[in-house]
Amino acid sequence: QVQLVESGGGLVQAGVSLRLSCATSGRTSSSYAMGWFRQAPGKEREFVAAISRSGGITDYADSVKGRFTISRDNAKNMVYLQMNSLKPEDTAVYYCAAAPPGTTIETLGVRYAYWGQGTQVTVSS
Repeated sequence: QVQLVESGGGLVQAGVSLRLSCATSGRTSSSYAMGWFRQAPGKEREFVAAISRSGGITDYADSVKGRFTISRDNAKNMVYLQMNSLKPEDTAVYYCAAAPPGTTIETLGVRYAYWGQGTQVTVSS
């Protein structure tokens, strides 16, 4: 079992940066490949970024590639999402998720086993 708690969301203007954090507890976070997903009002949840257990492999949605960076600090049991050049279309609730042990990296939300409660990011134009 692992518990996930996101933080760092807020209301910002377009063009600025924001860093989301995901604190993991329970089983050692390095056991899990991790991902960030988001869900905007009236839309389905979508993949944002994923990172392997060691942090050596990352993957991004095309819509955030070049602007967002996922990283992790396994010593601190933390996963981060650095979001630069934010756009109004980035407005959503952002969720941190952990894939089942043994997963190398995963972009499909249905394959994730554990989810945080989400943190709201609102980008004004």
